[in-house]
Amino acid sequence: MTKLAYGCAALTLICLGISPISQADLAPISDDAMGEVTGQAFMQIENIAGQNHDFTRMTLGMDVETRVNVDDLQIGQIDGGTDFAASHVALGHIARADGEVYNGVTYNEGDAIPFEARLPYIELAEDGAGLAGFRMGFHEARGSVSSHTTSFSGNIGLKIEDSGNVYDAMLFNGIDGEATNKRATHIGLAPASPDQVPGCQSNGTIANCAPLTNLRSIDIGKDSGQEGVADFTDGFFIGFQRDDNVEWQTLDGANVISAGKGVFINLPTNMTVNLEQLTGAGIDRRRTHQVDMGTNLF
Repeated sequence: MTKLAYGCAALTLICLGISPISQADLAPISDDAMGEVTGQAFMQIENIAGQNHDFTRMTLGMDVETRVNVDDLQIGQIDGGTDFAASHVALGHIARADGEVYNGVTYNEGDAIPFEARLPYIELAEDGAGLAGFRMGFHEARGSVSSHTTSFSGNIGLKIEDSGNVYDAMLFNGIDGEATNKRATHIGLAPASPDQVPGCQSNGTIANCAPLTNLRSIDIGKDSGQEGVADFTDGFFIGFQRDDNVEWQTLDGANVISAGKGVFINLPTNMTVNLEQLTGAGIDRRRTHQVDMGTNLF
């Protein structure tokens, strides 16, 4: 496994004002002096009540810009399958040409375009039987995620355009398979109306879905109202659940995201892709290596 990360973690002690070696006498500080001191805790802990679970969220007061490559990643190998299986997973990417614009910033060929993450958190879910699950995420995140994914559990908030109309994307468990958010292998159109039975058809004259391997890169973020610029999203997380129906609350507390047993990955994106492109050549992979490998990874 190869991991390359560039962030600010190495500067943590400096940012906190802590020197490796210090010698000093302790002395009391007056109330007046204390009143002039302001700051923010490095870790914030919240206790959150839910309907079936109680939650404890621990947030770190730090920002990270990173670029990460992982050769092979498999999570949740049990019961003869894998909840998430992907190769050549990457956060962030590299500019292919001078003048490449990403989220309002212009880069030159070879420049690293980081995945931006702010205020990382770990959250625990507990019930009467103990620990029911935990998740890791960010209060704010945006940037590219690239992979060659063959099994996916969770949600991909993609929009698909077809014949001038825009639909929500849906995950499927294979050709002629039903909709699922557990170990999906394909992605495509949700049914046009509630009375239609969702299904994956990508052969013959009908094509409403494609293998997840066609979705080589996506952009994490939400609509900012400005073309070509994604706003930060608070919905990017990966959860691990002991049982079905752990209801993770959105960070504003307004909604819940129900996650099933095992691994659940939530990928919010403001992308809209064309159905014909998705089911045909697929979505191009961004450059994720110093030597631009194009499509040679696959």
